[in-house]
Amino acid sequence: MQLNSNNKKVIYNGEDIINVLKEIEYILTSLHDMGSYYAENISDKRDEYEKETTAFIDNSLVCNRLASIRKKLSEKFDLSIGEDDMDDLERACQDISYWHKPGDSSTKFWVL
Repeated sequence: MQLNSNNKKVIYNGEDIINVLKEIEYILTSLHDMGSYYAENISDKRDEYEKETTAFIDNSLVCNRLASIRKKLSEKFDLSIGEDDMDDLERACQDISYWHKPGDSSTKFWVL
């Protein structure tokens, strides 16, 4: 993908990135701890595990947290529209296969 020259190097404030990492750490560690908590006899507690995971996502505002992370990471990009009527971020995300129906998932990683 051809990036706008202004987006080849993006500089962030260290405090902002620390806060982004804190949000990610909270979500990731909490989900891991839930998995560990319910790991024993998961077949007996599957419904409880799924309810707790959903409650955590809803009550801890995980979607809002992720949206804030996306906003913070996106704000440093030059979002000028290219010849294809998209900015660099739109172009980068155009081929993502999002969830559309039960059973949809992805194992693709973009950050390795």
